[in-house]
Amino acid sequence: MASPAEFPQSFVRPWKELLQSRRDEQQNDFPCYYVNNIDSLITTSLPKSLYVGTGHSIYTRALLPAILTAKHSVQLITCYWAASPSLDAICDTLEQLAIARVEANIKTRLRITIGFSSFGLFQKLFHPASRDGYVYDPSKWSKLGLPDQQLLQNAGIDLTVKSIFFTPLSVMHPKFVIVDGKRAWVPSCNVSWERWFEGCVEVEGAIVDRLLAFYDRVWGHDDELQRPPDSVDDIQIEQSMPSQLQANNVSATQSIEFPTNGPVPTIFLPSPHHRNPRFSFFPFLSQTNPPMTPLNAALLTLFSNAQRRITVLTPNVTSWPVVESLLDALARGVDVQIRTSKGMMLIEQLVTSGTTTSWCLRKFIQRYNALVNQPRPSDPEAQSPAPGKLEIFYYKQLDDRRDQEDEPVETWTERVGGQVKKLVCYSMSPASKVNISGITSSRSAQKFFFNPITPSD
Repeated sequence: MASPAEFPQSFVRPWKELLQSRRDEQQNDFPCYYVNNIDSLITTSLPKSLYVGTGHSIYTRALLPAILTAKHSVQLITCYWAASPSLDAICDTLEQLAIARVEANIKTRLRITIGFSSFGLFQKLFHPASRDGYVYDPSKWSKLGLPDQQLLQNAGIDLTVKSIFFTPLSVMHPKFVIVDGKRAWVPSCNVSWERWFEGCVEVEGAIVDRLLAFYDRVWGHDDELQRPPDSVDDIQIEQSMPSQLQANNVSATQSIEFPTNGPVPTIFLPSPHHRNPRFSFFPFLSQTNPPMTPLNAALLTLFSNAQRRITVLTPNVTSWPVVESLLDALARGVDVQIRTSKGMMLIEQLVTSGTTTSWCLRKFIQRYNALVNQPRPSDPEAQSPAPGKLEIFYYKQLDDRRDQEDEPVETWTERVGGQVKKLVCYSMSPASKVNISGITSSRSAQKFFFNPITPSD
Protein backbone atom coordinates (compact mmCIF):
# COMPACT_ATOMS: atom_id res chain seq x y z
CA MET A 1 0.00 0.00 0.00
CA ALA A 2 1.35 3.43 -0.93
CA SER A 3 2.37 5.62 1.97
CA PRO A 4 -0.13 8.39 2.74
CA ALA A 5 0.63 11.99 1.95
CA GLU A 6 1.92 14.12 4.79
CA PHE A 7 0.52 17.25 6.37
CA PRO A 8 2.10 20.36 4.83
CA GLN A 9 5.04 21.65 6.82
CA SER A 10 3.52 25.13 6.50
CA PHE A 11 1.01 23.91 9.09
CA VAL A 12 2.98 21.35 11.11
CA ARG A 13 6.03 23.54 11.77
CA PRO A 14 4.24 26.62 13.25
CA TRP A 15 1.81 24.35 15.12
CA LYS A 16 4.68 22.52 16.83
CA GLU A 17 6.54 25.77 17.50
CA LEU A 18 3.45 27.26 19.14
CA LEU A 19 3.11 24.24 21.42
CA GLN A 20 6.82 24.16 22.28
CA SER A 21 6.87 27.88 23.09
CA ARG A 22 4.50 27.25 26.00
CA ARG A 23 5.52 23.72 26.92
CA ASP A 24 6.25 24.49 30.58
CA GLU A 25 2.67 25.52 31.31
CA GLN A 26 1.41 22.18 29.94
CA GLN A 27 3.43 19.95 32.26
CA ASN A 28 0.62 19.70 34.84
CA ASP A 29 -2.20 19.26 32.33
CA PHE A 30 -4.31 16.11 32.51
CA PRO A 31 -3.17 14.22 30.53
CA CYS A 32 0.23 15.57 29.44
CA TYR A 33 1.94 12.47 28.03
CA TYR A 34 2.46 14.08 24.61
CA VAL A 35 3.98 17.38 25.80
CA ASN A 36 7.59 16.25 25.30
CA ASN A 37 6.82 14.22 22.17
CA ILE A 38 4.51 16.23 19.93
CA ASP A 39 5.29 14.00 16.96
CA SER A 40 3.41 11.18 18.71
CA LEU A 41 0.18 13.03 17.85
CA ILE A 42 0.87 12.84 14.10
CA THR A 43 -0.54 9.66 12.62
CA THR A 44 -2.92 8.34 9.95
CA SER A 45 -6.53 7.21 9.89
CA LEU A 46 -9.04 5.41 7.72
CA PRO A 47 -12.17 7.61 7.72
CA LYS A 48 -15.22 5.41 7.26
CA SER A 49 -18.42 7.42 7.75
CA LEU A 50 -19.80 10.78 8.80
CA TYR A 51 -23.15 11.06 10.60
CA VAL A 52 -25.09 14.25 11.31
CA GLY A 53 -28.40 14.81 13.08
CA THR A 54 -29.61 15.05 16.65
CA GLY A 55 -27.62 13.35 19.38
CA HIS A 56 -30.27 10.69 19.82
CA SER A 57 -30.24 9.87 16.11
CA ILE A 58 -26.45 9.54 16.13
CA TYR A 59 -26.60 7.14 19.05
CA THR A 60 -29.31 4.99 17.50
CA ARG A 61 -27.84 5.01 13.96
CA ALA A 62 -24.11 4.77 14.65
CA LEU A 63 -22.88 4.30 18.21
CA LEU A 64 -25.30 1.73 19.62
CA PRO A 65 -25.33 -0.56 16.56
CA ALA A 66 -21.52 -0.56 16.83
CA ILE A 67 -21.68 -1.54 20.51
CA LEU A 68 -23.92 -4.47 19.58
CA THR A 69 -21.06 -5.86 17.48
CA ALA A 70 -18.55 -5.75 20.36
CA LYS A 71 -16.69 -8.97 21.05
CA HIS A 72 -14.06 -8.06 23.63
CA SER A 73 -14.14 -4.40 24.72
CA VAL A 74 -16.11 -1.16 24.57
CA GLN A 75 -15.09 2.28 25.80
CA LEU A 76 -17.99 4.75 25.83
CA ILE A 77 -16.77 8.18 26.97
CA THR A 78 -18.92 11.29 27.11
CA CYS A 79 -19.16 14.54 29.06
CA TYR A 80 -22.76 14.96 30.25
CA TRP A 81 -24.83 11.97 31.38
CA ALA A 82 -28.51 12.69 31.88
CA ALA A 83 -31.89 10.96 31.81
CA SER A 84 -32.93 11.10 28.17
CA PRO A 85 -34.03 9.00 25.18
CA SER A 86 -30.32 8.49 24.44
CA LEU A 87 -29.73 7.03 27.91
CA ASP A 88 -32.80 4.79 27.55
CA ALA A 89 -31.41 3.57 24.23
CA ILE A 90 -28.02 2.81 25.82
CA CYS A 91 -29.69 0.76 28.55
CA ASP A 92 -31.80 -1.12 25.99
CA THR A 93 -28.71 -1.83 23.90
CA LEU A 94 -26.77 -3.27 26.84
CA GLU A 95 -29.74 -5.47 27.74
CA GLN A 96 -30.12 -6.59 24.13
CA LEU A 97 -26.41 -7.36 23.94
CA ALA A 98 -26.57 -9.38 27.17
CA ILE A 99 -29.55 -11.42 25.97
CA ALA A 100 -27.89 -12.10 22.61
CA ARG A 101 -24.70 -13.32 24.28
CA VAL A 102 -26.62 -15.66 26.58
CA GLU A 103 -28.64 -17.09 23.69
CA ALA A 104 -25.45 -17.59 21.65
CA ASN A 105 -23.73 -19.19 24.67
CA ILE A 106 -20.69 -16.95 24.26
CA LYS A 107 -18.02 -17.57 26.90
CA THR A 108 -15.55 -14.79 26.02
CA ARG A 109 -15.74 -11.96 28.55
CA LEU A 110 -16.74 -8.53 27.24
CA ARG A 111 -15.28 -5.55 29.11
CA ILE A 112 -17.26 -2.31 28.89
CA THR A 113 -16.20 1.01 30.39
CA ILE A 114 -18.57 3.97 30.58
CA GLY A 115 -16.99 7.28 31.51
CA PHE A 116 -18.59 10.68 31.99
CA SER A 117 -17.93 13.93 33.80
CA SER A 118 -21.22 15.59 34.73
CA PHE A 119 -24.30 13.99 36.29
CA GLY A 120 -26.41 16.35 38.36
CA LEU A 121 -25.69 18.92 41.06
CA PHE A 122 -25.03 16.53 43.97
CA GLN A 123 -22.50 14.56 41.93
CA LYS A 124 -20.54 17.79 41.37
CA LEU A 125 -20.76 18.93 45.01
CA PHE A 126 -19.47 15.67 46.49
CA HIS A 127 -17.22 14.39 43.72
CA PRO A 128 -13.63 13.55 44.75
CA ALA A 129 -11.04 15.95 43.36
CA SER A 130 -8.60 13.17 42.47
CA ARG A 131 -7.63 12.58 38.86
CA ASP A 132 -8.43 8.92 39.53
CA GLY A 133 -12.09 9.89 39.48
CA TYR A 134 -14.91 7.93 41.07
CA VAL A 135 -15.92 4.36 40.18
CA TYR A 136 -19.62 3.67 40.77
CA ASP A 137 -20.61 0.63 42.77
CA PRO A 138 -22.98 -1.66 40.83
CA SER A 139 -25.68 -0.93 43.41
CA LYS A 140 -25.80 2.65 42.05
CA TRP A 141 -26.07 1.73 38.37
CA SER A 142 -29.86 1.91 38.38
CA LYS A 143 -29.68 5.59 39.40
CA LEU A 144 -27.56 6.14 36.31
CA GLY A 145 -30.15 4.47 34.09
CA LEU A 146 -28.05 1.34 33.51
CA PRO A 147 -29.01 -2.37 33.61
CA ASP A 148 -28.74 -4.63 36.63
CA GLN A 149 -25.28 -6.07 37.28
CA GLN A 150 -26.55 -9.64 37.48
CA LEU A 151 -28.02 -9.50 33.98
CA LEU A 152 -24.69 -8.34 32.59
CA GLN A 153 -22.59 -10.77 34.64
CA ASN A 154 -24.68 -13.72 33.48
CA ALA A 155 -23.86 -12.68 29.91
CA GLY A 156 -20.13 -12.40 30.57
CA ILE A 157 -20.16 -8.60 30.50
CA ASP A 158 -17.87 -6.81 32.96
CA LEU A 159 -19.06 -3.21 33.26
CA THR A 160 -17.12 -0.36 34.87
CA VAL A 161 -18.76 3.06 35.32
CA LYS A 162 -16.49 5.97 36.17
CA SER A 163 -16.79 9.75 36.46
CA ILE A 164 -14.11 12.44 36.51
CA PHE A 165 -14.96 15.97 37.61
CA PHE A 166 -12.81 18.80 38.97
CA THR A 167 -14.44 21.24 41.34
CA PRO A 168 -15.86 23.76 41.04
CA LEU A 169 -16.76 23.75 37.35
CA SER A 170 -14.24 21.74 35.33
CA VAL A 171 -15.46 18.82 33.24
CA MET A 172 -13.68 16.47 30.85
CA HIS A 173 -15.16 17.19 27.43
CA PRO A 174 -13.90 14.31 25.24
CA LYS A 175 -16.52 12.09 23.66
CA PHE A 176 -15.72 8.87 21.83
CA VAL A 177 -16.64 5.22 21.50
CA ILE A 178 -14.05 2.51 20.81
CA VAL A 179 -15.12 -1.04 19.95
CA ASP A 180 -12.65 -3.94 20.25
CA GLY A 181 -9.72 -1.55 19.99
CA LYS A 182 -10.15 -1.44 16.21
CA ARG A 183 -12.93 1.03 15.38
CA ALA A 184 -13.73 4.41 16.89
CA TRP A 185 -16.52 6.97 16.69
CA VAL A 186 -15.94 10.59 17.72
CA PRO A 187 -19.30 12.37 18.22
CA SER A 188 -20.08 15.88 19.36
CA CYS A 189 -23.18 14.78 21.29
CA ASN A 190 -23.63 14.10 24.99
CA VAL A 191 -25.98 11.58 26.55
CA SER A 192 -28.71 14.15 27.09
CA TRP A 193 -32.13 15.36 26.02
CA GLU A 194 -30.95 18.32 23.88
CA ARG A 195 -32.13 18.30 20.28
CA TRP A 196 -29.04 19.91 18.85
CA PHE A 197 -27.44 19.48 15.45
CA GLU A 198 -24.54 17.09 16.06
CA GLY A 199 -21.86 15.33 14.08
CA CYS A 200 -19.97 12.05 14.41
CA VAL A 201 -17.08 10.62 12.43
CA GLU A 202 -16.22 6.90 12.30
CA VAL A 203 -12.55 5.99 11.87
CA GLU A 204 -10.25 2.99 11.83
CA GLY A 205 -6.50 2.59 11.58
CA ALA A 206 -3.63 4.07 13.57
CA ILE A 207 -5.72 6.92 14.98
CA VAL A 208 -7.57 4.40 17.16
CA ASP A 209 -4.30 3.65 18.97
CA ARG A 210 -3.96 7.37 19.76
CA LEU A 211 -7.48 7.43 21.17
CA LEU A 212 -6.71 4.34 23.24
CA ALA A 213 -3.57 6.00 24.61
CA PHE A 214 -5.65 9.02 25.64
CA TYR A 215 -8.33 6.77 27.16
CA ASP A 216 -5.78 4.72 29.09
CA ARG A 217 -4.22 7.78 30.72
CA VAL A 218 -7.50 9.41 31.68
CA TRP A 219 -10.15 6.74 32.08
CA GLY A 220 -8.26 3.44 32.07
CA HIS A 221 -8.12 1.13 35.05
CA ASP A 222 -5.00 -0.93 34.27
CA ASP A 223 -6.72 -3.19 31.77
CA GLU A 224 -4.89 -4.27 28.64
CA LEU A 225 -6.96 -4.39 25.48
CA GLN A 226 -6.74 -7.68 23.67
CA ARG A 227 -7.70 -8.16 20.06
CA PRO A 228 -8.31 -11.88 19.48
CA PRO A 229 -9.55 -13.06 16.07
CA ASP A 230 -13.26 -13.16 15.38
CA SER A 231 -15.15 -16.32 16.27
CA VAL A 232 -18.29 -17.95 14.92
CA ASP A 233 -20.20 -16.98 18.07
CA ASP A 234 -19.29 -13.33 17.57
CA ILE A 235 -20.61 -13.35 14.01
CA GLN A 236 -23.97 -14.65 15.19
CA ILE A 237 -24.44 -11.52 17.31
CA GLU A 238 -23.45 -9.28 14.43
CA GLN A 239 -26.06 -10.86 12.19
CA SER A 240 -28.81 -10.15 14.73
CA MET A 241 -28.26 -6.38 14.64
CA PRO A 242 -31.32 -4.26 13.84
CA SER A 243 -31.31 -2.29 10.60
CA GLN A 244 -30.42 1.39 10.81
CA LEU A 245 -32.95 4.17 10.37
CA GLN A 246 -33.27 5.75 6.94
CA ALA A 247 -33.56 9.54 6.67
CA ASN A 248 -35.24 11.59 3.95
CA ASN A 249 -33.59 14.43 2.06
CA VAL A 250 -35.20 17.19 4.17
CA SER A 251 -34.23 15.72 7.54
CA ALA A 252 -31.09 16.80 9.37
CA THR A 253 -30.44 13.10 9.91
CA GLN A 254 -27.93 12.22 7.20
CA SER A 255 -24.79 10.15 6.71
CA ILE A 256 -22.12 9.62 4.10
CA GLU A 257 -19.44 7.01 3.60
CA PHE A 258 -15.91 8.07 2.76
CA PRO A 259 -14.18 6.44 -0.21
CA THR A 260 -11.71 3.72 0.74
CA ASN A 261 -8.54 5.23 -0.69
CA GLY A 262 -6.19 4.11 2.06
CA PRO A 263 -4.84 5.93 5.12
CA VAL A 264 -4.98 9.72 5.25
CA PRO A 265 -2.65 11.95 7.31
CA THR A 266 -4.26 12.72 10.64
CA ILE A 267 -3.33 14.66 13.75
CA PHE A 268 -4.78 13.66 17.09
CA LEU A 269 -5.61 16.84 19.01
CA PRO A 270 -6.24 16.20 22.71
CA SER A 271 -7.51 19.14 24.71
CA PRO A 272 -6.68 18.22 28.30
CA HIS A 273 -7.90 19.52 31.63
CA HIS A 274 -5.99 22.71 32.43
CA ARG A 275 -6.74 24.51 35.68
CA ASN A 276 -6.94 28.29 35.42
CA PRO A 277 -4.65 29.62 38.18
CA ARG A 278 -6.70 32.83 38.26
CA PHE A 279 -10.10 31.14 38.43
CA SER A 280 -12.87 33.15 40.06
CA PHE A 281 -16.64 32.80 40.15
CA PHE A 282 -16.61 36.29 38.67
CA PRO A 283 -15.42 35.84 35.06
CA PHE A 284 -13.96 39.34 34.79
CA LEU A 285 -11.54 38.44 37.62
CA SER A 286 -10.34 35.20 36.05
CA GLN A 287 -9.36 36.40 32.60
CA THR A 288 -6.16 34.76 31.40
CA ASN A 289 -4.61 33.56 28.18
CA PRO A 290 -6.20 30.30 27.02
CA PRO A 291 -4.02 27.20 27.50
CA MET A 292 -1.97 26.29 24.45
CA THR A 293 -3.38 22.80 24.01
CA PRO A 294 -2.74 20.86 20.77
CA LEU A 295 -6.29 21.71 19.72
CA ASN A 296 -6.05 25.43 20.44
CA ALA A 297 -2.65 25.62 18.75
CA ALA A 298 -3.99 23.84 15.66
CA LEU A 299 -6.99 26.14 15.40
CA LEU A 300 -4.91 29.32 15.66
CA THR A 301 -2.37 27.94 13.18
CA LEU A 302 -5.11 27.14 10.67
CA PHE A 303 -6.48 30.66 10.94
CA SER A 304 -3.06 32.28 10.58
CA ASN A 305 -2.27 30.10 7.52
CA ALA A 306 -5.57 30.74 5.72
CA GLN A 307 -5.14 32.36 2.31
CA ARG A 308 -8.62 32.57 0.77
CA ARG A 309 -11.54 31.53 2.97
CA ILE A 310 -12.38 30.33 6.49
CA THR A 311 -15.72 28.64 7.17
CA VAL A 312 -16.69 28.00 10.80
CA LEU A 313 -19.72 26.11 12.13
CA THR A 314 -19.80 26.32 15.92
CA PRO A 315 -22.38 26.37 18.77
CA ASN A 316 -21.03 29.61 20.21
CA VAL A 317 -18.37 32.28 19.77
CA THR A 318 -17.13 33.64 23.10
CA SER A 319 -13.35 33.20 22.86
CA TRP A 320 -11.77 36.57 22.07
CA PRO A 321 -8.40 35.06 20.99
CA VAL A 322 -10.34 33.23 18.27
CA VAL A 323 -12.04 36.47 17.21
CA GLU A 324 -8.70 38.30 17.13
CA SER A 325 -7.25 35.57 14.92
CA LEU A 326 -10.22 35.82 12.56
CA LEU A 327 -9.84 39.62 12.43
CA ASP A 328 -6.19 39.16 11.47
CA ALA A 329 -7.28 36.82 8.66
CA LEU A 330 -9.86 39.35 7.44
CA ALA A 331 -7.18 42.05 7.42
CA ARG A 332 -5.10 39.82 5.12
CA GLY A 333 -8.00 39.63 2.66
CA VAL A 334 -9.30 36.22 3.76
CA ASP A 335 -13.09 35.78 3.62
CA VAL A 336 -14.65 34.53 6.88
CA GLN A 337 -18.06 32.88 7.27
CA ILE A 338 -19.42 31.93 10.72
CA ARG A 339 -22.56 29.86 11.32
CA THR A 340 -23.56 29.67 14.95
CA SER A 341 -26.43 29.71 17.46
CA LYS A 342 -27.81 32.81 19.15
CA GLY A 343 -29.36 31.70 22.44
CA MET A 344 -27.58 28.45 23.23
CA MET A 345 -26.20 27.81 26.75
CA LEU A 346 -26.35 31.47 27.77
CA ILE A 347 -25.69 30.78 31.45
CA GLU A 348 -22.68 28.59 30.64
CA GLN A 349 -21.32 31.27 28.31
CA LEU A 350 -21.60 33.92 31.02
CA VAL A 351 -20.02 31.70 33.69
CA THR A 352 -17.09 30.45 31.62
CA SER A 353 -16.27 33.55 29.61
CA GLY A 354 -18.23 36.51 31.01
CA THR A 355 -19.87 37.20 27.67
CA THR A 356 -22.31 35.71 25.16
CA THR A 357 -22.15 34.90 21.48
CA SER A 358 -24.37 37.87 20.61
CA TRP A 359 -22.22 40.34 22.56
CA CYS A 360 -18.99 38.91 21.22
CA LEU A 361 -20.18 38.95 17.61
CA ARG A 362 -21.49 42.51 17.98
CA LYS A 363 -18.02 43.62 19.07
CA PHE A 364 -16.52 41.52 16.26
CA ILE A 365 -18.68 43.35 13.70
CA GLN A 366 -17.70 46.74 15.14
CA ARG A 367 -14.02 45.85 14.84
CA TYR A 368 -14.58 44.59 11.30
CA ASN A 369 -16.37 47.80 10.25
CA ALA A 370 -13.48 49.83 11.66
CA LEU A 371 -11.09 47.69 9.64
CA VAL A 372 -13.07 48.23 6.44
CA ASN A 373 -13.42 51.99 6.96
CA GLN A 374 -9.86 52.79 7.97
CA PRO A 375 -7.94 55.09 5.56
CA ARG A 376 -5.86 53.30 2.97
CA PRO A 377 -2.50 54.48 1.54
CA SER A 378 -2.76 56.29 -1.79
CA ASP A 379 0.51 54.78 -3.00
CA PRO A 380 -0.44 51.63 -4.99
CA GLU A 381 2.83 49.92 -4.03
CA ALA A 382 2.20 50.50 -0.32
CA GLN A 383 -1.40 49.33 -0.29
CA SER A 384 -2.29 46.29 1.79
CA PRO A 385 -4.92 43.82 0.57
CA ALA A 386 -8.55 44.86 0.86
CA PRO A 387 -10.21 43.26 3.91
CA GLY A 388 -11.95 39.97 3.32
CA LYS A 389 -15.72 39.54 3.38
CA LEU A 390 -17.35 38.71 6.71
CA GLU A 391 -20.58 36.69 6.84
CA ILE A 392 -22.31 35.65 10.07
CA PHE A 393 -25.40 33.43 10.26
CA TYR A 394 -27.53 32.30 13.19
CA TYR A 395 -29.06 28.84 13.05
CA LYS A 396 -32.81 28.65 12.44
CA GLN A 397 -35.05 25.60 12.52
CA LEU A 398 -36.99 24.61 9.43
CA ASP A 399 -40.49 25.88 10.24
CA ASP A 400 -42.30 22.98 8.58
CA ARG A 401 -40.21 20.47 10.59
CA ARG A 402 -40.27 22.24 13.95
CA ASP A 403 -42.29 19.45 15.61
CA GLN A 404 -40.24 16.60 14.14
CA GLU A 405 -38.06 14.70 16.62
CA ASP A 406 -35.09 14.67 14.25
CA GLU A 407 -35.11 18.45 13.65
CA PRO A 408 -32.41 20.13 15.78
CA VAL A 409 -33.30 23.22 17.79
CA GLU A 410 -29.67 24.42 17.88
CA THR A 411 -26.38 23.58 16.18
CA TRP A 412 -23.64 22.05 18.36
CA THR A 413 -21.18 20.45 15.97
CA GLU A 414 -18.34 22.56 14.63
CA ARG A 415 -16.55 22.59 11.30
CA VAL A 416 -13.53 24.60 10.31
CA GLY A 417 -12.98 24.61 6.57
CA GLY A 418 -10.15 25.64 4.32
CA GLN A 419 -7.33 24.09 2.33
CA VAL A 420 -6.41 22.03 5.40
CA LYS A 421 -9.76 20.85 6.68
CA LYS A 422 -10.76 19.52 10.04
CA LEU A 423 -13.91 18.00 11.44
CA VAL A 424 -14.02 18.58 15.16
CA CYS A 425 -16.14 18.29 18.27
CA TYR A 426 -15.28 21.71 19.59
CA SER A 427 -16.70 25.04 20.66
CA MET A 428 -15.32 28.54 20.16
CA SER A 429 -15.37 29.11 23.92
CA PRO A 430 -13.17 28.32 26.94
CA ALA A 431 -14.66 24.82 26.95
CA SER A 432 -12.60 22.18 25.15
CA LYS A 433 -12.94 18.70 23.69
CA VAL A 434 -11.00 16.01 21.95
CA ASN A 435 -11.16 15.70 18.20
CA ILE A 436 -9.64 14.30 15.06
CA SER A 437 -8.24 16.48 12.30
CA GLY A 438 -7.98 15.85 8.60
CA ILE A 439 -11.49 15.09 7.25
CA THR A 440 -14.51 17.26 6.78
CA SER A 441 -18.11 17.45 5.61
CA SER A 442 -21.29 19.18 6.70
CA ARG A 443 -25.02 19.27 6.22
CA SER A 444 -25.93 20.49 2.75
CA ALA A 445 -26.32 24.26 2.57
CA GLN A 446 -29.63 23.81 0.78
CA LYS A 447 -30.98 22.09 3.90
CA PHE A 448 -29.37 24.38 6.47
CA PHE A 449 -31.36 27.52 7.25
CA PHE A 450 -29.64 30.41 9.03
CA ASN A 451 -30.66 33.99 9.74
CA PRO A 452 -27.91 36.24 8.30
CA ILE A 453 -26.32 39.16 10.13
CA THR A 454 -24.82 41.84 7.93
CA PRO A 455 -21.65 43.60 9.15
CA SER A 456 -23.57 46.88 9.21
CA ASP A 457 -26.02 45.58 11.84
